[in-house]
Amino acid sequence: MKIFDHVLIIGFGGPTRREDILPFLEHVARGRNIPEARLKEVLHHYERVGGFSPYNAYTFQLAEKLKAALQSEGAGIPVFVGMRNWHPFLDEALSEIKIRGLKRGAGIILAPHHCETSYERYIQNVDEARKAVGAVETQYQYLKPWHDHPLFVQAQADEVKKIVDTLLPEEQKSAHFLFSAHSIPLDMPGAERYQEEFRQSSTLVASEIGISRWSIAYQSRSGNPHQRWAEPDVVSVIKQLAEKGEKRVVLVPVGFLCDNVEVLYDLDIEAKAEAEKAGLQYLRACTVTDHPKFVSMLKTLIFESSPAPNPV
Repeated sequence: MKIFDHVLIIGFGGPTRREDILPFLEHVARGRNIPEARLKEVLHHYERVGGFSPYNAYTFQLAEKLKAALQSEGAGIPVFVGMRNWHPFLDEALSEIKIRGLKRGAGIILAPHHCETSYERYIQNVDEARKAVGAVETQYQYLKPWHDHPLFVQAQADEVKKIVDTLLPEEQKSAHFLFSAHSIPLDMPGAERYQEEFRQSSTLVASEIGISRWSIAYQSRSGNPHQRWAEPDVVSVIKQLAEKGEKRVVLVPVGFLCDNVEVLYDLDIEAKAEAEKAGLQYLRACTVTDHPKFVSMLKTLIFESSPAPNPV
């Protein structure tokens, strides 16, 4: 790999201990006019899942695995982590990158589906961090879209198969698979693309598994109640499935790359409680961040993104 001298993994971030929850939420909410009552509600969610988020730990594990995968291919370059909303913040990562004199980076945004908040805003935050620390000479080339990449699809399908294998044959036939992603405002730039990519990922995973009884839903809405957001909602779909006589539902959080509060609370507590209340057996597939095929996909895309050097 001739062009990149480092990799920057760019994530949302999460509180790693109980006393960090409120400062983290305040940072996320800055300038967004989120009611205090909503912040208290989400703070309670974090308390219910143990008082911290495993997001950062998963992201650093990914960085180490990707570094090893690149090194195994002869590309022994450093892999950094920078977060939008918690330590290590992007400016902290860019400061270290500047000190080490690195100027040609591959940027990995930890979001499988593209919209303004899941992609363009991350790039903007990186540019702001570069300017803030005086690292304007450091440039990034971001990986091409991978929501439909075979290795991403296979990684998620593998996790779903692990759930399927725990069921008896007759139970497998009667399971309904529900794919979920974070809801977004319908008037947000890129909303149509986001929805289409989510549906494409879900369709490809369903095809890889060989299932025909599946649907999609959105979760974790937190905005203006008068604003139109992507629907249907996960909880509403679960209720409808029960009304139609379904016996079990398998949640597949294909829109999330690792467990965070929106998976651990919104799905494993809130959605599960609704399913059990309605008499449905609830199962949830794991996310893919630490799956070897996902790491292999990132490694492959980094090499594909690296243009050939100019001839001397």
